[in-house]
Amino acid sequence: MLKFLALLTLLASATVHAEPPLHTDLPLKYLEQAHPESRHQPLVIFLHGYGSNEQDLFDIKDQLPAQYTFLSVRAPMVMEEGSYKWFREKGNAAYNGETDDLKASGQVLLDFIAQAAKKYHTEPDKVFLVGFSQGAIMSYEVALRHPEAVGGIAALSGRILPVLKSELKPDEKRQKLAIFIGHGTADKRLPYIDGTEANNLLQSLSLKPEFHAYPGVGHSISATEMQDLSAWLQRLNP
Repeated sequence: MLKFLALLTLLASATVHAEPPLHTDLPLKYLEQAHPESRHQPLVIFLHGYGSNEQDLFDIKDQLPAQYTFLSVRAPMVMEEGSYKWFREKGNAAYNGETDDLKASGQVLLDFIAQAAKKYHTEPDKVFLVGFSQGAIMSYEVALRHPEAVGGIAALSGRILPVLKSELKPDEKRQKLAIFIGHGTADKRLPYIDGTEANNLLQSLSLKPEFHAYPGVGHSISATEMQDLSAWLQRLNP
């Protein structure tokens, strides 16, 4: 009997610590947390940063509304085992992206969003991209070029690339976009000014981003930022 109980304990422990399965039925590989009753619930899609992978942001879901559907995707470009990127960097100073990479990754991400929304029975205005660093850059790329595809984005420690800035013009289709910008004032990878410039640019296009500065925070996501992000999502989906 004791051996049987010990076996049950080991099995339970293994289940708790088991990694979620990697799904491959959509254009990008991804992790998923969805509930049977999550039909028509908001769909939150996490986009990781340069050199990371789909596991990096997935735990953020535990601090966000539990009834939502959460997907965490793997960027399409392989660097090495377990390390991926959305585009090659072109010049450290400008941190601009290779145009061909941006177009290719943007298109596959757009296809992923459309197919995921269909799979999880979610309307586009209830799809939210949450991107960190290079993932935040891709959030801007897709949402600002294709505002009909999503309801909003959260850009954490990101920036709007010069190639996109130069092409943005006022467009009524973007007015519905909900945008959260979070940036640490001590970020050395993507300086704080990148966040403030994105905020100013979006305001000049008649958008109304919700901007949050995090004093002393570097290139990372703080607990306070997670609280602000959760509150923002809940305000959009009361």
